[in-house]
Amino acid sequence: MDMVWLVFVVTMVTVVSASVFPNLDHISPSASLEDQRHAAQELIFRVLGSSSGSFKVDIITNNDQEYRDTFNLVSDGNNVTISATSGVAAAMGFYYFLKTKCGCQFTWAGEQLSLPSPLPVISKPGITVTTNDRFRYYQNVCTPSYSFVWWDWERWQRHIDWMAMNGINLPLAFTGQEAIFQRVYRKLGFTDEQLQHHFGGPAFLAWARMGNMQGWGGPLPQTWITDQLTLQKKILGRMRELGMTPVLPGFAGHVPMSITKIYPNVKVSRLSDWGHFNQTYCCTYLLDFQEPLFQQIGTAFIQEMQSEFGVDHVYNADSFNEMNPSSNDTSYIRSAGKSVYSAMTAADPQAVWLMQGWLFSHNTEYWKPPQVKALLTSVPKGRMIVLDLFAEVLPVYKSTHSFYGQPFIWCMLHNFGGTMELYGVIDNVNEGPFNARKFVNSTMIGTGLTPEGIFQNEVMYEIMNENAYAASPRNLTEWFSDFARNRYGKYNQDADQAWQLLKHTVYNCTDTHSNGWVNVLPTQKPRLALWQDISVYNNTDMMTDHSKNVIPTSRPNIKPHIPDIWYNPEQLYSAWNHMVKASNLLGNSSLFRYDLVDIARNSLQVISTKFYTEAIAAYKEKDKDMLKTASKDLLEILNDMEVLLGSDIHFVLGPWIRDARKHGHTVAEQNLMEYNARNQITLWGPNGEIRDYAAKQWSGLLSGYYTKRWQMFLGNLQQCLEKDKPFRQKSFDNAVLESVEKPFTFDRSPVPITPTGDSVKIASDLYKKYVPTMQSGFYRHLKDWSQQGWKNYSMLSLNWVKKKINGSLKERGTVHSMICCRTTCLC
Repeated sequence: MDMVWLVFVVTMVTVVSASVFPNLDHISPSASLEDQRHAAQELIFRVLGSSSGSFKVDIITNNDQEYRDTFNLVSDGNNVTISATSGVAAAMGFYYFLKTKCGCQFTWAGEQLSLPSPLPVISKPGITVTTNDRFRYYQNVCTPSYSFVWWDWERWQRHIDWMAMNGINLPLAFTGQEAIFQRVYRKLGFTDEQLQHHFGGPAFLAWARMGNMQGWGGPLPQTWITDQLTLQKKILGRMRELGMTPVLPGFAGHVPMSITKIYPNVKVSRLSDWGHFNQTYCCTYLLDFQEPLFQQIGTAFIQEMQSEFGVDHVYNADSFNEMNPSSNDTSYIRSAGKSVYSAMTAADPQAVWLMQGWLFSHNTEYWKPPQVKALLTSVPKGRMIVLDLFAEVLPVYKSTHSFYGQPFIWCMLHNFGGTMELYGVIDNVNEGPFNARKFVNSTMIGTGLTPEGIFQNEVMYEIMNENAYAASPRNLTEWFSDFARNRYGKYNQDADQAWQLLKHTVYNCTDTHSNGWVNVLPTQKPRLALWQDISVYNNTDMMTDHSKNVIPTSRPNIKPHIPDIWYNPEQLYSAWNHMVKASNLLGNSSLFRYDLVDIARNSLQVISTKFYTEAIAAYKEKDKDMLKTASKDLLEILNDMEVLLGSDIHFVLGPWIRDARKHGHTVAEQNLMEYNARNQITLWGPNGEIRDYAAKQWSGLLSGYYTKRWQMFLGNLQQCLEKDKPFRQKSFDNAVLESVEKPFTFDRSPVPITPTGDSVKIASDLYKKYVPTMQSGFYRHLKDWSQQGWKNYSMLSLNWVKKKINGSLKERGTVHSMICCRTTCLC
């Protein structure tokens, strides 16, 4: 190793203060330096193939007192030497060189790896980069179900490479835990049949693990349990080789309902009906925290896991995810925290509890400062790490005095359900981590990514990952230009302009919107209202303990929604236009074609808002001809979206179904896997309990599910006018559930798994087709209407349609008569 590099490390260490949290000092890579070096070298080979011979990795001891990672790069034009403090740091240095010196990119959707020859020269002493914090965390507890559920080892291997290249050193590792719980519960006397009622189906395991529901999507096949255990060993092996510290599951207290049959005197609480499931699937039992059985199960689980996987000392447990404790007494909450933690330390004295901080922002009515403090201070300082899960929108550290002294990780949640809306709060992500580090008595120890689902908005994750080592917030204009150049392999003025427009529009959400998934027109359930009727989520839930004591609880009140437009749609359309122009030179890039389809897709969904509004206005005014025209336009744009989406593999339903069926060992298991796959992205429950939450704009799904709902809806509106009868929303909902939604989840017809058509030509033709529509003044008002609230939006948008779109319509009625869909209901 170069002597200058050694001197730098020694010098750097002398000016860094001692670790603020000595209780975390034992959290470090378990692999030897040589094993990490070899793993990093193998990663480079997987990424670059024959070109990897130009890169040499050295791993040295990390002497930084805060255990931050460092890498150093030196290149003579033929060979690049990467000296780093861990395998992850080496992989991060490798990607840093690819991005900043070679103009490359490696993302979920693919890679652009055109290396210059000779390689860029970096003279000694080279470029040295040290991370800002100790940890870079990754995953939401929902991500394994929304995105990873059907992955095999090949998919996992590439994704772990992506993690390492982006500096992730603290990843969640939840795969295969059902096998461990199964062993523990069997020893306690539970039968496999009883456990089948407890474990969720493959696509719903995340929520069964958190106690939100039980059994839905099951029974979970034994083959799945065994295969996932084997897969987990490979995942953990690779993570550890690269110097990561996997976060394994702990016991949060959720137990099978049959526990009261095996242990009739045990004390349990029945949790609230989280998703409005029926009694078969709702209301999981939570074992009382003072029960000796709590410690027995929690300790046995970690001991069994250690025997199978080894130990990394960090465990995740969330007892109250979107469900309130049975008491708001601070002594009860404190005892709950102590019990969860003591069950961990009984098996692993060096255990560190990692907890999602989502509960504190999800229900502020329950989690007042005394309750928050009681839970956070129930564990010794430094033996709990809190994920500030939604820090880019609702940072909790500010209102909790930096989590009352517990270390926390500043996380970008960004996505709910794995939906695909172009969205971001770019300024908050660019500046937020720096502000958190400067917060008074800040206990921030890292940054993290916590999306519920991935495969969307890659630009947001690329810039967030750079917060690991960025010296200051970036100049976003320059950064977006570099992003586009790296992504497509060359600079293009139109592509640059497109991304600058996206930066100012979809990625510059500065109002109260947190994600636009609820109000995306093609994928939301059709309704006569211009807002999303989600009153079902405002019902009061009940939590009861086993002795029938009742405590009212509820999910946070969700207000009526209108189309989430926080930007000028005309600028989004302009970005689409620039991408079409850029396609002449960039059309051969797979990442460019992916982005072109994505931008065109999002533009079409916004355009469809006008046709929907026209249809509602026509129905209100009883104009049959206008309703026919608007219906034709809306269905036509949905069909156009289907063709567009079908031209790129990333927007095709088939691979999701194919990968699900691969996990079945018998035809019956294959059908169960496919049902799980179809149900999660549509009904999310037996009867649409969490309908469309995980919606995807995929070819095959759009035509086979969403468009059919819209056809039925628009046809019913037309029939109501013909028969002069009111449209009845509830009757329509029931009818579409039985005739479209449920049949789709049970359908086993083959679906295409390969794309068809030329994405560039399709996107270009569609742009030309919809130019006249995009020029409508409707879209110039859409942002302002959207921010007026649902009543004003309904009045303003419908009035505009009446006045500007169809002058023959008589302007009559008030806000009430125009949009009072709560009193008009399917003929």
